[in-house]
Amino acid sequence: MAEAPVEVIRVLLVDDHQVVRRGLRTFLEVQEDIEVVGEAADGAEGVARAEELRPDVVLMDLRMPGADGVEALRTLRELGNPARVLVVTSFTEQRTVVPALRAGAAGYVYKDIDPDALAGAIRSVRAGHVLLQPEVARALLGQEGTGGGPGRGTALTDREREVLALIADGRSNREIARCLVLSEKTVKTHVSNILMKLDLADRTQAALWAVRHGMAD
Repeated sequence: MAEAPVEVIRVLLVDDHQVVRRGLRTFLEVQEDIEVVGEAADGAEGVARAEELRPDVVLMDLRMPGADGVEALRTLRELGNPARVLVVTSFTEQRTVVPALRAGAAGYVYKDIDPDALAGAIRSVRAGHVLLQPEVARALLGQEGTGGGPGRGTALTDREREVLALIADGRSNREIARCLVLSEKTVKTHVSNILMKLDLADRTQAALWAVRHGMAD
């Protein structure tokens, strides 16, 4: 029986330091399921390349000359670009982390991450998961005013609370559908209702809300 072909994840590198891009490319190109399809040296070029190449995942630095990573994230979201953006940066301050996640980052890791862990992070965000290193999650959980207050949780149905707990566990819509024996379309509806009822912008904020209010670990 022939083995199923490996699904290759197409990655775009956006960083103003050529040596960083070269190092990332050298490592990622030995991964059987990851292909580096392009590079960019700033946010504006990153957006243009993402529109041209339509990668699955963008590895994005935040501090770059001209258009920075957060501005690039916002532009990609406005354009409806489907690429999942994994921020890879050396900046750990909460004031840097929060705007990036609010702008649509699917994950946030530091440049000292173990290479194998970085490959795992790329696969994780490609699969639809929200990925934060523990230090990032702690910074966000310490922030006041991340979404609605605990009283809003009473507006959720039992099914919505189940879906929210699975979002906090990092599950994709497909995995949630499989776990709860629902269609993906139904799960998407539940997710939309959760965000609306809790006055949250995205799945990342929903996951953090669930952790903060005792609905998940």
